[in-house]
Amino acid sequence: MNHLDAARFQMAYSLFFHMIFAALGVGMPLLMVVAEGLHLRTQNPVYLRLAKTWAKATGLLFAIGAVSGTALSFELGLLWPSFMEFAGSAIGPAFTLEGYAFFLEAIFLGLYLYGWDRLSRVGHWLTGVAVAVSGAASSILVTATNAWMQNPVGVAQLITDPASINPMQMLFGNSHWPLMAIHSTIACLAAVGFAVAGVYAWNMLKGKRDEIRRLGLSLAMAVGTIAAVLMPITGDLSAKVLAQNQPAKFAAMEALFTTQRSAPLLIGGIPNLETGEIALGLEIPGFLSFLAHGDFSAEVAGLDQFPREEWANVPLVHYSFQIMVSTGMAMLVVGLYYAWVRWRRPDQILTSRRLQTILLLASPLGYIALQAGWIVSEVGRQPWIVWRVMRTVDAVTPVAGLLTSVVGFTLLYALLAVVLVILLRRLKHVQ
Repeated sequence: MNHLDAARFQMAYSLFFHMIFAALGVGMPLLMVVAEGLHLRTQNPVYLRLAKTWAKATGLLFAIGAVSGTALSFELGLLWPSFMEFAGSAIGPAFTLEGYAFFLEAIFLGLYLYGWDRLSRVGHWLTGVAVAVSGAASSILVTATNAWMQNPVGVAQLITDPASINPMQMLFGNSHWPLMAIHSTIACLAAVGFAVAGVYAWNMLKGKRDEIRRLGLSLAMAVGTIAAVLMPITGDLSAKVLAQNQPAKFAAMEALFTTQRSAPLLIGGIPNLETGEIALGLEIPGFLSFLAHGDFSAEVAGLDQFPREEWANVPLVHYSFQIMVSTGMAMLVVGLYYAWVRWRRPDQILTSRRLQTILLLASPLGYIALQAGWIVSEVGRQPWIVWRVMRTVDAVTPVAGLLTSVVGFTLLYALLAVVLVILLRRLKHVQ
């Protein structure tokens, strides 16, 4: 493993691990608040038990996520000092605001966890709303950094006159940011909704078919299904933005080697980099042109428009994109099937082993789609760390000894994972 590969592996591993908690930080507080809100409305004590149980899980996940996120922030400076020197003044405000959101989340989470018998019922619920809002804000704000790396607004001014830049305008005036923030937030909610539903489906398959599992499953699937329905919409809009602003990444996603009109949409396929041919793929004529530009006969730029040294890892990006789309579609189908069963035969939620097995098998799909999507976003941008401005190889630290750092951070995240699993296994529903 060379110097650059070691740095990229450490960053990828760290982001992969932290992404689990970033999603949970968005989804779990929402579930917690919805459950307590339903208790206030219906006075059903089962909703209160769910809210208290999910609050305990949220507190635990917040603590582990804080450690992994702190380690990740150190890695930015340790592994990519040239990038931070160049872009720090532009992206710094996003991290600063994300830090404020993080502290607000910590404050209100403390009030929520220890305020059950000390605050009014509505006041306590409002502290939970603050936890959910600030948790989502953390994710949304930090996404502005990645959006700027994909579409570096104001970079010419940053290079020629960095003292005069307006970083808030560069970050939050970036046309990539709103859509990226919305899509990633929806993806987080889908991942958490299906994962939590899978836990309750597993409990039901083991014979624990009581009211708390039924309502827990129902709330989780409501969040997961709504998110799964919305994801293809924001995903389609994101693809159109990529086709306009990052055509090389779009071509890698679709394994489109040759620029062409009426470009076909490729389903599956094994790209051959030497011949530019696709094996075992299904092509739907004209659909890629329509998805990219809203016109079945529009021209779509292929990889032949870009120097070979500026191509991303085409097979990895293409396979990741196919995994993201297929798991997203699978979640949509499962969510709609669950909604149909709940509407037509609600008694089967507790009794149908087929439904419970399907929900259990579908439980990791959201996280698979989330991680695959970030691979597409980050690997698809290569060889650039800042799109068409700074190459990744020019941003990596020149300091030797990265293997020690890789081993150290890998062991840290492995330890956190073990601790998390042990503590979650001991977590029981509040009586």
